Amino acid sequence: MGMNQPLLFFKKYMHDPKYMGSVVPSSRFLAKRMISAAHLEQIQTVVELGSGTGALTREIVKRVGPQVQVMLFEKDEQMRGILQREFPKWMCKEDALQLNDYLKTDGISGVDCIFSCLPFYNFTSDMRLEMIRQCVDALKPGGQLIAFQYSLQMKGMLTEHFEVENISLELLNFPPAFVYVCRK
Repeated sequence: MGMNQPLLFFKKYMHDPKYMGSVVPSSRFLAKRMISAAHLEQIQTVVELGSGTGALTREIVKRVGPQVQVMLFEKDEQMRGILQREFPKWMCKEDALQLNDYLKTDGISGVDCIFSCLPFYNFTSDMRLEMIRQCVDALKPGGQLIAFQYSLQMKGMLTEHFEVENISLELLNFPPAFVYVCRK
């Protein structure tokens, strides 16, 4: 990661904290914890929601083969540009709330694993519910949603829609983050 990417993250956070959700990109420790929970050797399609400047994306690159379809979502235009330059083979979309529309347009019938780095605590309750519904509808039966959050606020909603297999705390991240491992 270039030196300017953490600074970019910080500037965007200072400009609009609700839009960004974090002061700095996710740590490599958080990214590795999320990746280690996924069964990437058995998958064909991966989605990453809230890709930012690619902290988790770089770990995905290390673990998936060239045959795996990867779709990234990042709302911020400048960060999306960084992702498109660094990962030109992968689809990079803007609006995660249109996940299933994009999948249909691109001829993808189901997703094996969704990684979410979205700041759900900044969303309205309606937006949170719609995003969870998008994930449920996109995942194949048995598919995984692996998400991090800075609180346990989403536990109830995730439990209503998924089998929550594990919740762990990654202390080597700023701020420390909970990792939810859920299965459809």
